[in-house]
Amino acid sequence: MITTHQKKQNQVMNPHDHNFKNLFLDFPKEALAWLFPEAEQNWGQVINVEFVRQEPKKHSLSDKSLELDMPILFHFEHQQLLLWLVEFQEDKGKFSIYKLLRYTTDLMEAYPQALVIPTVLFTDEKRWRKSVLQHLHTQLNDRLFLHFEYVFHKLFDLNARDYYNINNPVVKILLPKMRYKKEERIDVIRQAYTGLYQLVSSGLFDKYVDFIDTYAGIGELEQQELYNEIVQHKDTAMLSEYIRNKGIEQGIEQGIIQKAKKDIIDILRLRFGKVPHKIVETINRTDDLEILDSYFKQVVQINGIDQLRFF
Repeated sequence: MITTHQKKQNQVMNPHDHNFKNLFLDFPKEALAWLFPEAEQNWGQVINVEFVRQEPKKHSLSDKSLELDMPILFHFEHQQLLLWLVEFQEDKGKFSIYKLLRYTTDLMEAYPQALVIPTVLFTDEKRWRKSVLQHLHTQLNDRLFLHFEYVFHKLFDLNARDYYNINNPVVKILLPKMRYKKEERIDVIRQAYTGLYQLVSSGLFDKYVDFIDTYAGIGELEQQELYNEIVQHKDTAMLSEYIRNKGIEQGIEQGIIQKAKKDIIDILRLRFGKVPHKIVETINRTDDLEILDSYFKQVVQINGIDQLRFF
């Protein structure tokens, strides 16, 4: 949800991989439909989903990089078993195709009746000068000894605007991790909010709008701009009403007020050193944004703290 400044200050975020694991735990079918659509095209609808909790075998005591892997076992209506091995990588430098191969063969041994499909989702938001290794191949003349590849996805290679009309909650949640122009940023986040609101329950919306906020890095001023965008669009009328009912509009304003107070006091300390306690108290008691704005203009112009005039 669009959170207040104070809530964001106190919020303790889960590690990156746990956030993405939770996303796939809540939306396994939707994730599969988007990232590996061939499954349902070939084997029909998913009739059951199991999350494989076993830890991968350690091939050395220092092997920790496989903690990001999450196997999901899908049962399809045409009797096919698919073991979908998903790895989330924010840092491509930590990815190893050789470790992924070992984990894949471990799962093939543990689930001989299932088709194991390894998939890697790279989530970093930057262009790569050099890609990662995407397949292994060993062959002598016509004799093939080994061929291994995985399903490769890089979010930042996707243009967010191309996915506005995809009715999939996983896609909506991950829109801010895709590529977009700077001037499209607020619209991308609004599309993520509104699309998610239309597709999931209020509980899941509240949960994953925080995910969107976190990975989009939304600041207090952007929160207000985003809320204004939501209010102004007819297609987001229900969402704006939901936000009002949750008291979020007030939370946004309070966050901006708290930020303004902090900025004024910080500038005073930076320019003049110690700030008298009475001045700090007066600023902190002020909740009018127009008055705080006038204080801000004063503190960047005055030559001495005694020149500050309060209303």
